[in-house]
Order: sequence, then structure tokens, then C-alpha cells
Amino acid sequence: MLSQLIELRGDQSLLSISSLARRLNVNPSTISRLARALGYERFGELQSLLLSSSLTPARSFYRQHATAALAADKQDLQTQARQLCGEHQLNIERFMDGLTNEDLGAFATTVMGARRVRLHGMRQFHAFASFLAYGLGMIRSDVGLLSNDSVGVAEGLASMAAGDVLITASCKPYTRHVIDVCRAAHDIGIRTIVVTDYSSSPLVRHSEIAILAPHESSFISNSMVTFLGAAECLVNACATVGGDGAAEALSRRDKLIDQLDIEIG
Repeated sequence: MLSQLIELRGDQSLLSISSLARRLNVNPSTISRLARALGYERFGELQSLLLSSSLTPARSFYRQHATAALAADKQDLQTQARQLCGEHQLNIERFMDGLTNEDLGAFATTVMGARRVRLHGMRQFHAFASFLAYGLGMIRSDVGLLSNDSVGVAEGLASMAAGDVLITASCKPYTRHVIDVCRAAHDIGIRTIVVTDYSSSPLVRHSEIAILAPHESSFISNSMVTFLGAAECLVNACATVGGDGAAEALSRRDKLIDQLDIEIG
């Protein structure tokens, strides 16, 4: 329900809790409980945020997100942390409510069956792409970031062929370059998988598979907790589908770590 509320930002149905309840086909008390779960004393506070956010220029996104943290009680930082962790829990629950066995199976089968897998994300999602690439690289070969210090995005795409897989990630406000790269890959026959926030995300229209991760929270930027949790779920699914091949890849990795004496303790 929270994702529906976010997508209604600025809509007239937000002008009263009764009209919003009719729009969402729920009881008004359900909306009140959600507002309290998000840390608001009453629906009116959440209502004000949703009505004003549509009027806020995109360039103010991060300042707007930081408002709660900047205004928090300096003498009670634990309350702020508790609220944020509660929001993460709700997002993870919503992620699981929307995730299907078919989603996981399609992702894992596509990734483990591809000749080559590349990942692409920018800003915060560069870290996400690196994390997912590391996990997938533990259980299969030829996985990496689309671009690095020696290879640019164009060169990375040029090295891929039809049937290879590109995993891209971004959330609102979306990074234009990531959308452009996803579109270009899709147009030349590369199988595109996206990890994003809404079904209305501009990445979805250029994808074969879409994994949706809710992220609304009082964190000063886009929260990555659910995205990283999703990455772990996706890697585990790939390991399961990979079977003996994934097990052999992990064994080779363990042997090399031992030979190089990398780990301590």
C-alpha cells in the first residue's frame, strides 16, 4: 500500500483520508496505522508530505529527504535510528510480498545460463552493482561491471553479444545515463534485467525481467537496505539453480584463497 501512496503524490484523492481510502480500497483505519508505523503521529503529517512532494523540484530531492534527519532531536538519536530500522523492516516485508517464485526462477535461470553477465549502476547503485557482481562471481565465471577504470560503457557493451545479460539498477530520481545504457543494450539483443523501485520505472520498459525493491524511508538519500537484501536473495537463488556448477566454482575460490593465504582467523 505504501508504494501506491507514493505514486499518488499530489493526487486529489490525498485531500482527505476517506477519499484516499476509497481510492486504495481499504479502511481509513488501515491508512492511519500505516502513518503511525512510518513514525507520524497522525495521517495529516503524512498527507502534507505526499501533497507537497509533487511540488518540490527534482533538484531538491536530497535536501527534502534529509529534512527529518536534520530536524531530529540531537539528544535522542536512538529514536531516529529505531524509526529508520522500522522503515527498513517494512520495506523488506513489502519486497517479499511482491517477490514471486517465478521472479526468482526467471532471474536465476537467465543469469546462470548466460555466456557473459555484466552489471551497471551509478552513484549509490555503483556500490549495489559491485556487491551483486561479487556475489555472482563467486558461483559462475565471466561476471563483472560493465565499465571500469580501463573499459568505458561503450566498449563494455561492444564486447557483449546477443544473449548475454546486462543487469542495471536505479531508483527515483532515476539516473538518465543508466536508462540510456539499458535501452541501448536491449536494442542490440542483450538480455536486460533491472532492479528498480516501481513498475512505472523507466527502466522496466527496456527490460526482460524486473525485480522491484521498495525503499521509502527517512534516510537522507535513497535507502539501499532492501536493494542489498534483494541482491543476497538473487545470489542465493542463482546458487541453487547453478547446482553442482556453483558448488565447483565456490570450491575453486576456496582453494585459491587458501593457496594465497588471504584470510586470517
